[in-house]
Amino acid sequence: MDYVDGFVIPIPKKEVKAYLRMAKKAGEVWKDHGALEYRECVGDDLSVKMGVPFTKMLKLKRGETVIFSWIVFKSRAARDRINAKVMKDPRLAKMMDPKDMPFDCKKMAYGGFKSMVEFCAWE
Repeated sequence: MDYVDGFVIPIPKKEVKAYLRMAKKAGEVWKDHGALEYRECVGDDLSVKMGVPFTKMLKLKRGETVIFSWIVFKSRAARDRINAKVMKDPRLAKMMDPKDMPFDCKKMAYGGFKSMVEFCAWE
């Protein structure tokens, strides 16, 4: 089964375009080092009635939205190896200064996950 790194980031709506530019570059770096899939999604339908909406869970302020992202790897060992390479890649290092981030890094939620169920329409 695959291994997935997941991220949830509250971000000011005015910073989404800047984040998109950064995410496209980061995605190239992860894919170049062996990630199987890289996804960055921006909140669209966040006024849901079931469960706890991201807006409430993240205590979003007026003018903020959510980035929901994941990176898929062949295994946890592959993830650890790839992430070590990514963190040393100069293309990423240029973007990693917290002062230049389009979001507050301290509010980002992140974790690694073992896949339990996998289904892809194209398989």
